[in-house]
Amino acid sequence: MQVITSKDNEIIKNIRKLKEKKYRDSSNEFIIEGVKLIEEAIEENVKIKKIVVCEECLEDKCLDQKLLYKIAKYDCMYVSSKVFGLLTDVVNPQGMLAVIEKQSSEDKINYNDDIIIVLDGIQDPGNLGTILRTVDSAGLSQIILSKTSVDAYNPKVVRSTMGAIFRVKIIEAENLVETLKNIKKHKFKVVATSLAGSESIYKMDYDKKVIVIGNEAKGVSKEILNVSDAKIKIPMLGKTESLNASVATGIIIYEYVRRKVT
Repeated sequence: MQVITSKDNEIIKNIRKLKEKKYRDSSNEFIIEGVKLIEEAIEENVKIKKIVVCEECLEDKCLDQKLLYKIAKYDCMYVSSKVFGLLTDVVNPQGMLAVIEKQSSEDKINYNDDIIIVLDGIQDPGNLGTILRTVDSAGLSQIILSKTSVDAYNPKVVRSTMGAIFRVKIIEAENLVETLKNIKKHKFKVVATSLAGSESIYKMDYDKKVIVIGNEAKGVSKEILNVSDAKIKIPMLGKTESLNASVATGIIIYEYVRRKVT
């Protein structure tokens, strides 16, 4: 078994580049890390380009033997702990990461979903990752991101999705206003979350709706509000005026779920 010990190895250098969005975009690849995410990737038949294993984890028998059998059919490389440390973004890594091919770049929207979640300028990776998990948990197939939103393949986003990134189609809208106008042609109505909203999420009809969640600080942009059919809000009984973007999205999605299951 050959073990890579040099940070100047070409493959290692290319994997390190994937920490930056421009290289993720140009190579159409991203990194996943940790045993659970790699098991999920295998389960979902995601295209795994390479698996990197820390040699010391093998020697210490930190990795499950069954998983080692599973990854044996993939292109694996083994590296020293020093080299693995250059690749990982995790404080306490599990000694395994993989390079994954991104989803198809095809940006066709599935109009069979009852609701479509759109994110306008979401910046926090944790928020985006949590929203992707929530969308997945509700059985929704896709999410639309504005160009101003954080990269969905950012390592922090990927980790916080807990595997949902393999199941939810991510569509990046070059021009979100035009994308929404086109969706409306398919008999969807666009509703934007707003503190000034006049309609409660508990009174809204959830059939064929595009629900827009705005930036954590500024909310939904004026341009998007102008093309919206309605502005909705979550009723507040206390003094707090707004909620975290992922919390708000979760409340809205699970009001939709409640109606589906009751």
